[in-house]
Parts: sequence; C-alpha cells; structure tokens
Amino acid sequence: MSLYDTLRHFADSYGLVVMIALFLLLCAWPFRPGSKQYNRNAATMIFKDEDDGR
Repeated sequence: MSLYDTLRHFADSYGLVVMIALFLLLCAWPFRPGSKQYNRNAATMIFKDEDDGR
C-alpha cells in the first residue's frame, strides 16, 4: 500500500469526521453561554469613536 493510498483512506474516513466536527464547533462557538457580551461588543465596536458628525 502506497503513501498516497494511505493518505487518501485517512482523508476519506477520519478526515471527513474531523472536518464535520470542526465545522459544528465553529458554528456553535458564538452561541456558547457567556458570550453574549463579547458578541455585543464586537457588533458595536465600529461605533466606539463616532461623534455623530459633530
């Protein structure tokens, strides 16, 4: 069995599982408990130094 076949087998089986798990983790990350303040801070950061045109 060549190295190519070994790496292809890994990518077809375990690599897919790892990528799906990573995708789900990154999708759920903003919704974790305690992140509400961090999300609000990130959403309003662009308005921090705004002086309303004065």
